[in-house]
Amino acid sequence: MSTTRSESPAPQEPLLTIPNLLSGLRLVLAPVLLYLAWTGQPTPFLVTLVISLLSDLFDGWFARRFNQATHLGTLLDSYGDLATYMTVPLCAWWLWPDLIRREAWYAAAIVTSYVFPIVLGYLKYGRLTAYHTYGAKLSAVVIGASALALFAGGPPLPFRIATWILVLAELEEIAITTILPEWRTNVSSILHARRLLKSERQEQTR
Repeated sequence: MSTTRSESPAPQEPLLTIPNLLSGLRLVLAPVLLYLAWTGQPTPFLVTLVISLLSDLFDGWFARRFNQATHLGTLLDSYGDLATYMTVPLCAWWLWPDLIRREAWYAAAIVTSYVFPIVLGYLKYGRLTAYHTYGAKLSAVVIGASALALFAGGPPLPFRIATWILVLAELEEIAITTILPEWRTNVSSILHARRLLKSERQEQTR
């Protein structure tokens, strides 16, 4: 995906690609998840959540496999993630309040560590960050899988371990936002961010 700093997709970029449709699907499914949770339908909720998480897993794969990575896809992916991750905690509270009370500290850590980098990005850049770091990708997989297992009655330990992985990934995103003076997409790690910063400084001194 492009690292251009403009929010508008380039005119030559295709809109109806498989990755874009998969990322857009998560935006569509977010209100569906809310409805299913509000009406007390745990099994359809879990099935819908699995579909949403699988779309997150495969949109990037399709983008790389079929050379369909676009700037618009990067933004759709980020907003799809935001819609999902802000929806699921509320849904879980409606469906499994006793479980959320038991795991309250971990749930709070997830929400806080996810929200703070978003707020920081808006304060600094005026827009949603879209780094898609390796740590964020790993944390999305482990949090998604462990949360599904927890909601289905599984043990809490994998979820608790996954929470710390997410916290570390979000701390890395905070560090990236702190050191990068301008908004960028697809910054894979703090090391990548440092290389970008070094390259920009070298260009300025020429």
